[in-house]
Amino acid sequence: MFRLAAVQLAVSANKAQNLERAGALIHQAVKEGAKVIALPECFNSPYGTQYFAKYAEKIPGESTDFLSRIAKETKAYVIGGSIPEEEDGKYYNTATVFDPEGKMIAKHRKMHLFDIDIPGKIKFKESEVLHPGSKFTTFETPFCKVGIGICYDMRFAELAQIYKNLGCKLIVYPGAFNMTTGEAHWEAIQRGRAIDNQLYVATVSPARDVDATYIAWGHSTIVSPWGDVIAKADEKEQIVSAEINLGRVDEIRQQIPISVQNRKDLYEVKLKE
Repeated sequence: MFRLAAVQLAVSANKAQNLERAGALIHQAVKEGAKVIALPECFNSPYGTQYFAKYAEKIPGESTDFLSRIAKETKAYVIGGSIPEEEDGKYYNTATVFDPEGKMIAKHRKMHLFDIDIPGKIKFKESEVLHPGSKFTTFETPFCKVGIGICYDMRFAELAQIYKNLGCKLIVYPGAFNMTTGEAHWEAIQRGRAIDNQLYVATVSPARDVDATYIAWGHSTIVSPWGDVIAKADEKEQIVSAEINLGRVDEIRQQIPISVQNRKDLYEVKLKE
C-alpha cells in the first residue's frame, strides 16, 4: 500500500506564484504521508488556447526544473500535471514525472486534443494551437506501474485498456473538465475506467476560479478498482489523498477474471508497433 495525493491547485496568471504554491502543497502532502503526488493540468498557467504559446516552455525548463527540485527535496514521486511545452516551433500539453532523486522518468504529451462544440454551452478547440502526442506513457515505482493520460485522453477507453495490458494498476489523469462536461461526465468516466480495467484511477483538476476565461469543474477524485470513490475534493484548492491498496487490484481481478475471459478470437485492443 502507498498513499497517493492529488493537489487541486488554485492556478493564477502568475507562473512564479503557481510554482511556489504548488511546491508548498507538495511538501504538505508528503508530510501527510503521500509517496506519489500529482498536480493538475496546466498547473503553471491558466488554461486556454490564448495562453499556451505565452506560457510555453522547453523541457527541461523553469517548471520542470522546479518539479525536479521538489521531488528531490521531498523524496517523493511527483507527477507534474501538465504544462504548455514548446519544441521546434510546435506546442504540446505535456506531463512530466520525477522520481525521488529528481530525475525525469516519464514525459506524456496529451494524445487526444480537446476539440468540442456543445451549442449554447461551450466551444473549445485545442488543435488551434496544440499538436497531439503519439506515445503511451508509463513509469515504474516500487509500488506499481503507473499510466498517464491528460484530461480528454480519459474519454478514450482504449488508452486505459492498453495501460492495463501493459501492467498498470493505477492511471493518473491531470485534467480540467469544465462546468458543462464536469458535472455530467467527470466522475462517471473515472468510475468506468476503473471498473472496466480493475485498477485505481485518479484525476487532478485545478481549483475552480469563477473569474477565469475557462472555469474548471474541480472535484479531483480517486476511484478504487471496484468503482468506489475513495477520495474527492469539492471545487476549492485542497489536497485529497487515499491509500492505494494494490492487493485489492489483484483480489478483484481474481474474483472477476475478465482479462482471461475476453474473446480475443473475436476482438482485441492492442498497441500498434
